[in-house]
Amino acid sequence: MNRPLLVLTTALAPLAWGTTYLVTTELLPPGHPLFAGLLRSLPAGLLAVLLTRRLPRGTWWAKSVVLGALNIGAFFPLLFLAAERLPGGVAAAVAGAQPLIVLVLGALVLDERIRPLAAAAAVVGAGGVALVVLGPSAHLDLWGVLAALGGVTATGVGMILTKRWGRPRDVGPVAYAGWQLSAGGLLLLPLTLAWEGLPSEVDMGAALGYLWLGTVGGIVAYTLWFRGVQQLPVIAPGLLALLSPLVATTLGVLVAGERFTAIQAIGIVLAIGALTAGQLLTRPRMATRGEDHESAKATASALP
Repeated sequence: MNRPLLVLTTALAPLAWGTTYLVTTELLPPGHPLFAGLLRSLPAGLLAVLLTRRLPRGTWWAKSVVLGALNIGAFFPLLFLAAERLPGGVAAAVAGAQPLIVLVLGALVLDERIRPLAAAAAVVGAGGVALVVLGPSAHLDLWGVLAALGGVTATGVGMILTKRWGRPRDVGPVAYAGWQLSAGGLLLLPLTLAWEGLPSEVDMGAALGYLWLGTVGGIVAYTLWFRGVQQLPVIAPGLLALLSPLVATTLGVLVAGERFTAIQAIGIVLAIGALTAGQLLTRPRMATRGEDHESAKATASALP
């Protein structure tokens, strides 16, 4: 797959995730975000494993649990805590810092050189998101900010490890996403039952919302996302993640009738310009770090 097409298909994931806020507020029962996260991950993950008939082998059992915990199992509870203690705009603004987190982690873990222009794009992108989502009534809560930072850091570390470990040579992207969704969903299951419980009623609108989150926002989005993370330079998908709060804000204006200001328009232009520049500034090389270290060592030992 050529790079422009890979970038576009990877961008479909944060575009889909940007619909989560509207679906949650308009269709789902209130007060059950963890249950929504559970239905977004576990059924889709188990279905993917069932359809592909591929289970992890060897060290990939542990790796799948780690990746599923970081990308899904840890992210949703921390997101829930941040949403409880912060206005939505503040939480989204903190999430806009993820490209910077990924940039630093990529340098530390993957030895990817930090390019000044890429770092500048990450800073501008985070600032653009802040202009879009922050309002004059925004207030900070220490634990809420820490939870939001913890959530984006968990997914940032998950991105880095996804790129570092790759995936087994004989395993496709659907099965690979299914492992992580299943692992993350199984970790969410006891948290959901102990913390929230089940909704008292699920109507047709809620059922359609859960179906959307589990299919388009779940297995489809995560399959495209993990493939892009593995093949693109690490900052590229990090910047594409900025699309999620931008889509959420746009849908709020178009569907929910929320106000849209000139400052928000400037923020959208800055964020889109930053994420576009980030794709152009990164190297065209799309090689991963190998399927996993065991496969790489085996290949190397077989060479003369």
